[in-house]
Amino acid sequence: MSNRYLQKLKYGLCCIRGRTEMANVRLAGLVKKFGDVTAVKDLHLTVEDGEFLILLGPSGCGKTTALRCIAGLEEPESGEIYIGDKLVNNLPAKDRDIAMVFQTYALYPHMTVYDNMGFPLKMRKRPKSDIDAQVKKTAELLRIGHLLRRKPKQLSGGEAQRVALGRAIVRSPKAFLMDEPLSNLDAKLRLYMRAELKRLQKELGTTTIYVTHDQAEAMTMGDRIAVMNHGELQQLSSPDEMYNMPVNLFVAGFLGSPPMNFVDCKFYAQSGQILGCEFHLPRRILDIIKKECASDKALVLGFRPEDVSIHAKEVLGSTKAEVYLCEPLGSETIVDLKVGETILKGKAPPDESFKIGESRWIILTENKIHVFDKETGRRLV
Repeated sequence: MSNRYLQKLKYGLCCIRGRTEMANVRLAGLVKKFGDVTAVKDLHLTVEDGEFLILLGPSGCGKTTALRCIAGLEEPESGEIYIGDKLVNNLPAKDRDIAMVFQTYALYPHMTVYDNMGFPLKMRKRPKSDIDAQVKKTAELLRIGHLLRRKPKQLSGGEAQRVALGRAIVRSPKAFLMDEPLSNLDAKLRLYMRAELKRLQKELGTTTIYVTHDQAEAMTMGDRIAVMNHGELQQLSSPDEMYNMPVNLFVAGFLGSPPMNFVDCKFYAQSGQILGCEFHLPRRILDIIKKECASDKALVLGFRPEDVSIHAKEVLGSTKAEVYLCEPLGSETIVDLKVGETILKGKAPPDESFKIGESRWIILTENKIHVFDKETGRRLV
């Protein structure tokens, strides 16, 4: 990146920052229903000033509905929505001072890129000179200055996505709301654009709420992640904490690729034994289970593939396994291992060879073992 470009970038950021009033976004007891279906259930959530928050979850979990309620595109049954210190429940979408970037980009096909980007300012009756300056500065920031005279049909997916972002940025809103804006891009461009989008958000410092079902996007982009399921907030924390300390079975299984291994077992309080678990569990974990489980209880043992150490020969504390399948990925090999009737996944270096049906011995990383209450899903260890 040239010094000239860096200078222009800094200049553009200063101009945009000078017009941007940042604010936190707060939801207090938000409820949204569609007929008999409750899409969002009693959602309490605060997005800090300048934070990049990810709303993550499977399709139908309520994340987009929550975003649309913030934007004023859906009216909640109950609860309060604050942008800054201002209650906005009764404000129309145009008066909430937010900018939304949609999955489909929603560009006007008959307008040029320049006119698409300048349209929000034109609707606010800003002077032509002001519109021209803001559009050109933002276009330079996004490196799309050479596209200003083109129509949307003449743009690639990545270019259209930048134009949609530019249209949001020129408004200098209090917050950006983004609904899966990268989902229509191919895999390579998606990787590039998520890095660019994260860089841009940090440079602008604008409060951003970003909806996605892609856990890789969530882990790499967000300051914090809010995981939702069936309309309810499951966990709100940093990506690192959520990956290493999931609060329940759903969060543990949703994050990670390949996902966490789960093994069903049962604790019998009278004998103090755990049946159905063929792995060596450290004393620390056994003591916590005995303390937490006063009566017989169905448990789920959880551990991630990278925490499975695979050995060619038996070692102290190891468990015998059969190689069930190998999946070479170039940088690593995913190995499916059969222990009893359970098939689990481990990771191995790319230069290590495996034969289907051969015996291996595995050890679990002790401080990476999780134990969940099967009935409630709550993590005990």
